[in-house]
Amino acid sequence: MSYPKHVNHELSPMACPVGLDDVDLFGDGAQEHWYEAYEILHRDAPVLRIDGGGLTPGSDAFVLTKHADVSRVVRDPERFLSLTTKRLGQLADQHQSPEEAYATHHNLMQASMLSLRPTQQLYNRHRKELTDPWVGPGALRHRDMITGHANDLLDQWIDDPKVEFISRFARPLPQRVMASILGFPLADIPRLAEWGDAVVTPFVHGTGLKHELTAEQTAEMIARLDGFQDYIYEHVTAKRRDPQDDMVSFLCDVRYEALDRKLTDLEIAGIVHAMIIGGLETTQYALEEQAQLLCEHPGTFEGLRADRTKLRAFVEESMRMRSPTHGLSTRITAHDEVFHGVEVPAGSLLHLRFGAANVDAEEFACPFDLDLDRDGVSRHVTFSAGPRVCPGATLSRLEQQIAWGVLLDRIDSIEYGDGNNWLHQPGIMLGTLELHLRFDKADEPLALGTGRNG
Repeated sequence: MSYPKHVNHELSPMACPVGLDDVDLFGDGAQEHWYEAYEILHRDAPVLRIDGGGLTPGSDAFVLTKHADVSRVVRDPERFLSLTTKRLGQLADQHQSPEEAYATHHNLMQASMLSLRPTQQLYNRHRKELTDPWVGPGALRHRDMITGHANDLLDQWIDDPKVEFISRFARPLPQRVMASILGFPLADIPRLAEWGDAVVTPFVHGTGLKHELTAEQTAEMIARLDGFQDYIYEHVTAKRRDPQDDMVSFLCDVRYEALDRKLTDLEIAGIVHAMIIGGLETTQYALEEQAQLLCEHPGTFEGLRADRTKLRAFVEESMRMRSPTHGLSTRITAHDEVFHGVEVPAGSLLHLRFGAANVDAEEFACPFDLDLDRDGVSRHVTFSAGPRVCPGATLSRLEQQIAWGVLLDRIDSIEYGDGNNWLHQPGIMLGTLELHLRFDKADEPLALGTGRNG
């Protein structure tokens, strides 16, 4: 394996696994050993049973780590049911209104979906009509805006030969971009960031493959979200009165053809909630891991600087090698299934391990090599695939390509700086807590990508 073993392997409270009995994907410090665990699982247990890990008493969960299996599941939402769809069906059976569902579960996105997309067909229309114009194919309209934010951030530290890359660039860039798309003031980003951190609490601090929180953690999360709904409603009210060129104004005015009506305030708030969840974390961690790959592969930065036609391949390969989201427990089997000879009963919970699927040697030759000439470079499952592919995948890809276009234009080289300990944040996202870099400012910006002269 060419995956680098940084000092974090010694700092982790968990020992690096050497056999199947040692594998624990969800324990404290597991993030430091995920890739070693994936090699073991691919070889010895491509379908890992978690006894008692299902949704109902006595049922099991299964971790899928092979690319073919994960692809099969995400491309067939009828046979492998979305957990969200199942929960929405349960709420509908209880005849709960969206408002009642939010009051009970404190989940704006779920409450909004209760009326907006109860079926797979309606989900597709929801994405096409409501989000594609802004974060899907329509995201291309944001090129100049993203470029401006990337340059503005770079201006703040370009004259200092060192930078903490996450706090100064990788995190604030998607925050600024999403605030601009939604139509929220940049001055409100600190508040939005706090709410965003609260929203993803289960995926950072939850335990096990179901990301379970204690009662105390749940209460704290709800308390931290106080004011979020009111904030969105205030902007909805203002934009209904004085619409601007932003996503919230669009959502206030659009007529949703699937239901032949305009959206309610709660439905708009739910979509905004989804944008906050999906629009920040993936891009932040992708940019951070890409910077690490450039430091670990001498000559790659310089090669990309000279040949921008390789930039798209670099972005795709880096997301494959260092998937921002490593796994989600999002599907349930509607029928009895068999994966690699393992019988998986109907009603079983499936944990899809995207990070492992993306380094499956049966799908990707030499999976730990950064190969910018790899065939089918975008066939990874970083954004899932099929009908329920991440609606913001186009926006995230665009942000990453523009960000590195700007950095390549204005910086000659980068390398690791002092002070890195390589420890990753807890949860299911792959990203170090900090990343210190040293760099050389370009004497003459190239302006070959999306940067600027002078």
